[in-house]
Amino acid sequence: MSKLFLDDIRKPSDVTHAMHYGAWVEFPSIWSWDIVRSYAAFTEFILKNGLPSVISFDHDLSMEHYPENFEAMLATIDYTRYTEKTGYDCAKWLVNYCITNKLELPDYYVHSFNPVGRINIHNHLARFIQIRDSSKLSS
Repeated sequence: MSKLFLDDIRKPSDVTHAMHYGAWVEFPSIWSWDIVRSYAAFTEFILKNGLPSVISFDHDLSMEHYPENFEAMLATIDYTRYTEKTGYDCAKWLVNYCITNKLELPDYYVHSFNPVGRINIHNHLARFIQIRDSSKLSS
């Protein structure tokens, strides 16, 4: 199965560490990755090819998402004013796609430099896994 790398600029060999289910790990950059650079390319890839076995998420997918300085990155950013969607939007779309199609969520990494965006992506995917697993227990 394919492995999907979502990032507007970097390639997998540029990443050394990533969050994997909430823990920092060495990033498997030596794997063969399919690379997508935007929300549209992300959704198009999955609709055309099906779910990959692994997805690695960046958060900021456009220069308009990058703050002017590091302090601004830690502040609450209103992403609704931007035209390009983020990796967090991709994660939300992925969860809805899995729910609609009754599919398991692929293995995932989050390699974003954006600390707030990274946590938002991880928390959204982890909540889906937690809810899915608790509903399996009650069935």
